[in-house]
Amino acid sequence: MSWFSKAKRKDIWDDPVTQPLGDIEAAQRIRAICRDAAGCAEAISSPDIRSQEKQQIERDRYERAAKVAMKTAMRISDELVRDSAVREIVCLCMKANNVKTGRALFRAIHANSIKAEVLKEHPTLEGEQA
Repeated sequence: MSWFSKAKRKDIWDDPVTQPLGDIEAAQRIRAICRDAAGCAEAISSPDIRSQEKQQIERDRYERAAKVAMKTAMRISDELVRDSAVREIVCLCMKANNVKTGRALFRAIHANSIKAEVLKEHPTLEGEQA
């Protein structure tokens, strides 16, 4: 019964980028990664629901997604587009209860309007405003 065999799940952040991305395309990719990784981020923030093995699988998926999103954001040259993309990653980190990384990324946002939006959604970052 081959249809019951478990194939390794392929995630959007595991897909290689075949051509250089422009700023808008990179921001769209980050948004898609964060949207797809939201489920595993929420799963690791509530550890009592899943077994240790499944919890580790979700943690690994989240970490891979966040890493790819951060690397992609570093390649964005337009400051406002980059700040918007970093905002998406901060929200992903906060869903995963990864406050340390969320705070570090929050400090990287320069646009005051985007910082205000993030603070509205995640008031625990209030002490980090520069």
